[in-house]
Amino acid sequence: MANAPGLSARDLAAATELGAPHISEIESGKKEGSISAMKKIAAALNVDLDDLV
Repeated sequence: MANAPGLSARDLAAATELGAPHISEIESGKKEGSISAMKKIAAALNVDLDDLV
């Protein structure tokens, strides 16, 4: 998962109420994101959940 242009991992973490390390682990593939986390990320990025998975 790549961040939206101009959106830092910290910005995404703040928008999703997830920790920046959690976002980083999902992004790098070290951790699978839960459905709840992925829904929050999709909402913050203004994309459909299907676009992330």
